[in-house]
Amino acid sequence: MSIIRSRLTATYSPASTLKTIKGGWALMVSLKNKKGFTIVELLIVIVVIGILATLVIVTFTGIQQKGRNTQRQTDIKALNGYVEAFYADYGFYPTGADMQNPAFITKYMKGLDRAALIDPKQDQSLATDTDETGISAIAVAATTFEYSYVADGTTCSDTATTIPTGNDATPADTGCDSYTLTAHLEKASDYVKKSN
Repeated sequence: MSIIRSRLTATYSPASTLKTIKGGWALMVSLKNKKGFTIVELLIVIVVIGILATLVIVTFTGIQQKGRNTQRQTDIKALNGYVEAFYADYGFYPTGADMQNPAFITKYMKGLDRAALIDPKQDQSLATDTDETGISAIAVAATTFEYSYVADGTTCSDTATTIPTGNDATPADTGCDSYTLTAHLEKASDYVKKSN
């Protein structure tokens, strides 16, 4: 930076500024050599951007969790409705093995979207799987994001299947007179629906 002393009568140049000092003298400071930002200015900008990015990520993550939790509650309510309709038709609840059987779901729970059996954090390809539905027939750990369906009753065998061999046959009564549907929510207590 170059400094030139002159009287106030000096001409103003766009590339320089005049600063008045005692005695009417002015310092003419050239701005030609001043380029860019100081390291402090850059650090302040980086810190502010970092704080804003953190706030956006935290907020976005919270919104996603709420959305998945809402989906879980909706799925469990839909499953509850279909299981209760099955009970109204046949007088007993399906077993856990039935709820894991895609053929049973297709035959006795017509209209149920198979995706409703799958937690939003699970592999969504299970919705089209012909071997399994994605729902667990046992109570699952709280850290596992998988829906569980547990049937119960005095003569209920949760591992037995009720699907008959004939097309028009009525499913066999397994004695299941109650059930519990559970979805583990993120950062909230479990969502549970029990038989009526």
